[in-house]
Amino acid sequence: MALGNKNLLAVLKGELAFIENGSYRSPRETAWRPQFIFQDSPTCLNYKNPGKRHECGQCALIEFVPKGSRQERFPCRQIPLDESGQTLDFLYRTGTEEEAHGIVSDWLRATIVKLERESFSSPASEKAADSEALTARVEG
Repeated sequence: MALGNKNLLAVLKGELAFIENGSYRSPRETAWRPQFIFQDSPTCLNYKNPGKRHECGQCALIEFVPKGSRQERFPCRQIPLDESGQTLDFLYRTGTEEEAHGIVSDWLRATIVKLERESFSSPASEKAADSEALTARVEG
């Protein structure tokens, strides 16, 4: 992972809080246009950044974008959000705002749980490997 699990978890949890707090529904600065999930939140490197734009390849979410879609103008819209492969791009064309918020929230929760499990199991598996290596050295 480009970001450590801990930092990535913080980004995902922040995005989930942003959605759950209704921040996409009550924008102050951009009430004149629809809000785009990920792009119009602190998750985006270019959020409230009037200066030079950052490349999306530096974004924490790029790891979730299929390799073939990483060069899209907005790669975060290409993240598969469920088993059927629905993306924000698809939802913006066919779904409602409520559906998009629900599907993204579900994806965020599931991804957070998965990363927390991986973080929890990683140190244990590393310790087991270290223990096995030590045992092999002692016995050998």
